[in-house]
Amino acid sequence: MAAPGCKSTLSWVVLKRSLSASPRSTSAAPRPLLHGSKLSERRATHPAVYQATFTHRYPVFLCFSCQESMSESLRTCYHYLNETSRSFAAVIQALDGELRHAVCIFYLVLRALDTVEDDMTIPLGTKVPLLHNFYTFLNDPEWRFTGSQEKDRKVLEDFPTISLEFRNLGAEYRNVISDICHRMGVGMAEFLEKNVQSMHEWDKYCHYVAGLVGIGLSKLFSASELEDAEVGQDIELANSMGLFLQKTNIIRDYLEDQRDGREFWPEEAWGQFVERHSDFSQPQHLQSALSCLNLLVTDALRHVPHVLKYLSRLRNKSVFNFCAIPQVMAIATLSACYNNPQVFQGVVKIRKGQAVTVMMEATNLSAVCTIISQYTEEIAQKIPQTDPSHDKTLQIVDEIRAVIQSQAPLASRTLHLSPVYLSAAMLLAALSWQYLSTVTEQNASVGDTQGR
Repeated sequence: MAAPGCKSTLSWVVLKRSLSASPRSTSAAPRPLLHGSKLSERRATHPAVYQATFTHRYPVFLCFSCQESMSESLRTCYHYLNETSRSFAAVIQALDGELRHAVCIFYLVLRALDTVEDDMTIPLGTKVPLLHNFYTFLNDPEWRFTGSQEKDRKVLEDFPTISLEFRNLGAEYRNVISDICHRMGVGMAEFLEKNVQSMHEWDKYCHYVAGLVGIGLSKLFSASELEDAEVGQDIELANSMGLFLQKTNIIRDYLEDQRDGREFWPEEAWGQFVERHSDFSQPQHLQSALSCLNLLVTDALRHVPHVLKYLSRLRNKSVFNFCAIPQVMAIATLSACYNNPQVFQGVVKIRKGQAVTVMMEATNLSAVCTIISQYTEEIAQKIPQTDPSHDKTLQIVDEIRAVIQSQAPLASRTLHLSPVYLSAAMLLAALSWQYLSTVTEQNASVGDTQGR
């Protein structure tokens, strides 16, 4: 399933899936945006020097400037962060000030919540109350859950360590994390045994598993005073940041989800073209599949103007980098998916070199506008004249063009990166390259297994 911060993209980093979903027979489980698959994470005091030590599976990130001052429980939390998130650990630890610790704990709390939701061995009669009441465990020093079989169960078994560091945060951070945890748990429970029917429900589902992450992060940004109050107050823009990532992941992962028995595409969309959601994987339904695909890409693109407006308000460089990189990866992914039969036949990939270049460049508003403009124009050039969504897609493309044009004066005043932030960007690019290489190898391995 999905987990806190990007069907996570970078879940908020390299767009892997907010949290990975487990197979369900007739229903789909929420995919929160904060997982190593698709979501976001951050933390720090001042820009520091980072060292990445790569193991065969998880990279370990050490922040030498602040590690010695950490309590043992806080160091344990960072250890869990590195173990449970290959994509977000580096970006979280590149955040400035006390925001770094707040986002780390936010991630781990949502990671624990998602582990409960994702565990199919937990009976619904136990799981639903756990999801509804999970936020209350943040203030219970003794609460832990030892009945999970999930690979990340350590965050539940040692939840007292995480909840201790939660209680050590300032009240302004605790209030945000507790509120988002409560609302997300209720939303997860609602979609446990229910497929997404209408486009409105699609927005609602994505809000629960990703929009709430965007809202929570935005409130933390403002609470840290690294960003203005309006960043945390504008719920609509923050929600769109999460929805854009989550919808991109859902669109891209059609075939993978089908093979795992999951359905995330809304019936209101696919029902216009076929009788069953699974029909899109059949060659005779390819044209219908592409029409539905283009409809959903068009729907996702309507969030781009909000994304640009949100990014234009950010003033702290570490927060900007944290937010911008997943968004440009999402638009690149949508461009690759648009009108592409490969969505229904295999894996849609962004070239590793292309991905690293995009991440390296997305460090200021001007560059982000240029990247988003580039991929928006690529989509515009691929719109089939006979596509049912032709006019709507062109309309949204024009809206994005207009917003980018209006951002030009702001973008031209964007400050250049300091060497320390350039180093952080280079580190992130290197980590992303490693991540993409790992995913490629895993996909190849899956393909070989299926071939046999």
